[in-house]
Amino acid sequence: MPKGYIIGHITVNDPEAYKEYIEKDTPILLALGAIPIVRGGQAQVMEGETQNRHVVFEFPSYEAALTAFNDPEYQEVAKIRHRSATSTIIVVEGV
Repeated sequence: MPKGYIIGHITVNDPEAYKEYIEKDTPILLALGAIPIVRGGQAQVMEGETQNRHVVFEFPSYEAALTAFNDPEYQEVAKIRHRSATSTIIVVEGV
């Protein structure tokens, strides 16, 4: 079964509030089966345009990634990200 991924491209507008988001979202996602693959770090845009920060969480399946993203507890915490950053979040199936 292919793995699933939550991929985020994020520009943080309020670093202090965003720290709270990370502190709260990480335990939720880990409890839902996430394995952090990318969480910030150096990046270079080679083509096109994107945000400043990139994250990738791996899940056992596409369905598990969707379930995690739609989890009510996670969605409540995501409100902090909505207030503190500009983001594009994608759920994708692996190969």
